[in-house]
Amino acid sequence: MNRSAHCGLAWLCLIGGALGLAASVTLTLEKIARLADPSYVPSCSINPVLSCGSVMDSAQAAVFGFPNPVFGVAAYPVVVMFGAALLTGYDPPRWVWAGMQFATVLGQSLYSIHALCPYCMVVWVVTIALFWYTTLHNLAETRLGAVLHRVHSGLLALWYVAIAVLILLEFWDYWSTLF
Repeated sequence: MNRSAHCGLAWLCLIGGALGLAASVTLTLEKIARLADPSYVPSCSINPVLSCGSVMDSAQAAVFGFPNPVFGVAAYPVVVMFGAALLTGYDPPRWVWAGMQFATVLGQSLYSIHALCPYCMVVWVVTIALFWYTTLHNLAETRLGAVLHRVHSGLLALWYVAIAVLILLEFWDYWSTLF
């Protein structure tokens, strides 16, 4: 991978990791407040669609018996440190890149809660970008990697647009009342 692409991925890890950490810490604090007071309305519960409370109360919000944002509180500092290490010129061995790939795959999620959490959406944006550019790095020496690299930003934008369209369609009944 060329130095500028390595630098771009390093900055993505630093900035994206910091954003993901901030969202995860906020969600964890919101969850703690909700556990302490079940009538607590999280700051990110804005309307019936943008409703962190609905997401927090779902079974999918605690995959291994504790709140999912705890994973982010643990994982995103590692992503930030990885980015900082890349900026110093660290050239990780393949197993480190494989670990980063595995972690970003685990960070992908899609489930049926029928509500959106603004902080979770920040985590989605960050995790998708980290997954995408880690994948491109790991495929850099392949023919597929070369092809994908030529259209990398367009495919990432298409991914985000597809998610936005799916959100629009899923909640069309609500959005249409706003027009």
